[in-house]
Amino acid sequence: MLLSLVLHMYSMRYLLPSVVLLGSAPTYVLAWGVWRLLSALLPARIYQAVDDRLYWVYQSTVLFFFENYTGVQMYLVIFPEGTRYNPGQTKLLSASQTFAAQQGLPVLKYVLTPRIKATYVAFDSMKNYLDAIYDVTVVYQGKDNKGEREESPSMTEFLCKECPTIHIHIARIDKKDVPEEQEYMRRWLHERFEIKDKLLIEFFDSPDPERRNKFPGKCVHSKLSLKKTLPSLLILSGLTAGMLTTEAGRKLYVNTWLYGTLLGCLWVTIRA
Repeated sequence: MLLSLVLHMYSMRYLLPSVVLLGSAPTYVLAWGVWRLLSALLPARIYQAVDDRLYWVYQSTVLFFFENYTGVQMYLVIFPEGTRYNPGQTKLLSASQTFAAQQGLPVLKYVLTPRIKATYVAFDSMKNYLDAIYDVTVVYQGKDNKGEREESPSMTEFLCKECPTIHIHIARIDKKDVPEEQEYMRRWLHERFEIKDKLLIEFFDSPDPERRNKFPGKCVHSKLSLKKTLPSLLILSGLTAGMLTTEAGRKLYVNTWLYGTLLGCLWVTIRA
């Protein structure tokens, strides 16, 4: 019974970061709302500076768990494929390859055929603020004992440290090298995924054992220090705990969580 209890407690380790991150979201929203009201008569640069700082505090809280609680770094990226590659979803892979063949595009083995819309809209909206974009290729683990590629881990598996190794290949692309017309960008994006596919074929299937299970280029390991993430965690957690100690604070907290979620979903629907 003791062993079962230990195993269950270990499997629930992801609850702590989930509760803290979700629980502090209303606090962040309230702090942002108050600042927006207070800064209505202030210069835009002052509002923007504090707004950026508030966002940095919340993101640092997220990074605290990924860097110090799970030992896994976190990256925010656009997935032009529209979904995660899963070797077990043969119908999805077959449909992706069939679409590429119908469009006269090279058929890809280890990645799905990319879609252009999200990438085009994001780049077109932000091109005046960028000097480059980064093409990131991520491999979780490797092949299992049968020589088959393993499925990507879930968030729960990340938080329970069931994914000990992640390989990340990053290519920097100058903004001037990215086509601005949507049709040209479509071809360029597929060419980037052809490069990804070749990288993964070499990673998984290279006949040279020295080149297998690794990306080309210099290997760099980077980790954020505890002092950069712990203060943000303590600030948001302390503010949230303080709100929950009073009846008025609890009502405000629950209402923010409930109506904020509904309004957020409505806003996303309208913008879509």
